[in-house]
Amino acid sequence: MKFAYHATMCPADQYEPLVIAAEDAGFDTFTFPDSICYPQEGSDVYPYNDDGSRDFLDGVPFLEPFVAIPYLAAVARKIRFTTSVLKLAIRQPVIVAKQLSSLAVITNNRFGFGVGISPWPEDFLASQIPWEKRGKRMDEMMEIINGLMSGEYFGYDGEIFQVDPIKLCPVPTVHVPLLVGGHAKPALRRAGRLGDGWIAAGASTEELKSMIDQIDEFRREYQRDHLPFENHGMTAEAFSLEGLEKLAGIGITEVIIAFRNPYDKSADTQTVEEKIGMINWYAENIMQPYRERFGE
Repeated sequence: MKFAYHATMCPADQYEPLVIAAEDAGFDTFTFPDSICYPQEGSDVYPYNDDGSRDFLDGVPFLEPFVAIPYLAAVARKIRFTTSVLKLAIRQPVIVAKQLSSLAVITNNRFGFGVGISPWPEDFLASQIPWEKRGKRMDEMMEIINGLMSGEYFGYDGEIFQVDPIKLCPVPTVHVPLLVGGHAKPALRRAGRLGDGWIAAGASTEELKSMIDQIDEFRREYQRDHLPFENHGMTAEAFSLEGLEKLAGIGITEVIIAFRNPYDKSADTQTVEEKIGMINWYAENIMQPYRERFGE
């Protein structure tokens, strides 16, 4: 079992001390959120919080992951970084592949690429990307990114994208895992067919097991069940040794630890010192005892 710290959408000046504290405490990963903008008017809702409202994001600070993570990776030299998750479908695949390859190289392969579509039509409108066929767009983007990350000439002729053969240089020496976010069946299928892992936005152990079982079925269907695969989950079960044991038993390979509800901006009231205290508390009382008990 690995452990990721989620600082959530905290003020920009808090990220540096928090990533240093997480690395010093023994966390394996520092995961980073993503959002482009907040629309003044919009009709859609957010699918991962209890009431479906997205008002909690109004005025919340988001840094661009491809800008912030290289800086943080220079400050903390060992910890891995992931995105939970970057809205891939509103971006352009060749540019993302170039950003991704550069980030993976400059961090010495310390990056896992968590990706999602975006549940908001306004994100697509702001980025001047069609909302229609967004799932197909997402699939083709993942295929293009994987192809370009090979370091060889790669071309693509799809329904959405056509790319003449091109080569990126440099590319990382280790494959960057694509970790698919989302709970809906199309997202689970995408994880099984194209992903190297899956990220859950929050669920019970029973819900996580059901979704992992579904992904495993898709991996067998697409004959990919022999390949390495990561399952990341944020759940209250991660705050006890017994809960961690259950999570490992259903196939969770990395738990995401946040010390507040990320869907409630009013809950972010702690100082940096208090947040570091919670990081150290978890490391001393949960993470280290788990590793000692299970030899991980």
